Amino acid sequence: MNYQQTIEYLYQHLPMFSRIGAAAYKKDLHNTLALCEGLDNPQHKFKSIHIAGTNGKGSTSHMLAAVLQQAGYKTGLYTSPHLKDFGERIKVNGTMISEEFVVDFVERTKTLSDSIEPSFFELTVAMAFDYFAQQKVDVAVIETGLGGRLDSTNIITPVLSVITNIGYDHMNILGNTLEAIAGEKAGIIKDHVPVVIGEYLPETKNVFTNKAAECNAPIYFAQEEYKVFDLEFTTQLLHCSVKQTKNAVTENFSLDLNGIYQTKNLCTVLCATTLLQQKGFVISNEQLQSALANTKKLTGLHGRWDVIHEKPLVVLDVAHNEDGIQQVMNQLLLLNIHATATHFIIGMVKDKEVDKVLSLLPQGAHYYFANAHIPRAMAAEELQQKARAFNLAGPVFDDVNTAVEAAKQNATATDLIIVCGSVFLVGEVNY
Repeated sequence: MNYQQTIEYLYQHLPMFSRIGAAAYKKDLHNTLALCEGLDNPQHKFKSIHIAGTNGKGSTSHMLAAVLQQAGYKTGLYTSPHLKDFGERIKVNGTMISEEFVVDFVERTKTLSDSIEPSFFELTVAMAFDYFAQQKVDVAVIETGLGGRLDSTNIITPVLSVITNIGYDHMNILGNTLEAIAGEKAGIIKDHVPVVIGEYLPETKNVFTNKAAECNAPIYFAQEEYKVFDLEFTTQLLHCSVKQTKNAVTENFSLDLNGIYQTKNLCTVLCATTLLQQKGFVISNEQLQSALANTKKLTGLHGRWDVIHEKPLVVLDVAHNEDGIQQVMNQLLLLNIHATATHFIIGMVKDKEVDKVLSLLPQGAHYYFANAHIPRAMAAEELQQKARAFNLAGPVFDDVNTAVEAAKQNATATDLIIVCGSVFLVGEVNY
């Protein structure tokens, strides 16, 4: 098989969460362990940092990888899902996994895969670990796919664990309460491995402290360690000041991941970086500052308050659940964006809390309902119908790019156009 045939095989022949949803989720680690055993346990051949959370884990993973990369470490990065190319999931120093390795890996593991019958995610996790071992990375930043305790990535013993936050998402798999969801995410906490909690809620703090105590794992709460103030926003950068609460030392940062919500991830990354320095990683302040100002360039992250056009301002954001959409709304309020009008191009998948998301959107905006071209996508017509109950009205488009063009035609130079609601919808935007 060539690369394209190999990718099609992975998408079509293996159970894939983005395609079929919960049916692809395996509620144990058996398959991943068996795959990695057949590969001589590559997950033990490099240092790793494990990152879970409802929102922000992708941005945090990329920021931390950028910091390590800028500090001179050969850095692996495993994230999901991808926006445009499968190779985005597995990178070393910002460069995607080679097509040759993907083809070779799938052919090499075909007999093993046929006997184990792994999901798409299980096989790609094993592929990432095998690639990082072959590349002899100094450290790899590993983002969980879903949850933590039973996530395929949870066979590593990292030098540091990070949990960004807890919100309502994937409740059909992780549980219907914040405590239950936190319990699943806390499953990445390991014996004697320090853990950073980016953001906690009254319902979740004890879940983390109890699990950390059970594992004798030192625990740090980033929101207690750092405070962010003096935000200044441009279309490409977010400038802010950060104060360490213990010693009142203040530093200024510029982030090219410029969504307001990135300030929470910044505190998480600063806390994690301090712990990595204590563990012997040599990271200078200059390297830290430079990495955070150039994360997109260093790691190739897109889709987080991503400005792709000006006049009108067109922004892509992969916010797709209640908390994520609330952060987008906060961005509009906090930045006092005085757009003449706001246009939302929105599409969602069927297994999200669609009504809760719709209830957060402003009634005075213009709407364009679209759908990604995956089986899990909610049909644009159905989303349009649901939106009517919230006094949100607009036309339907089968293709998101047609919707973007329609919004541009309807917008003035001072309008704002936001594409959001689904990672997969954002991934189909041409830019």
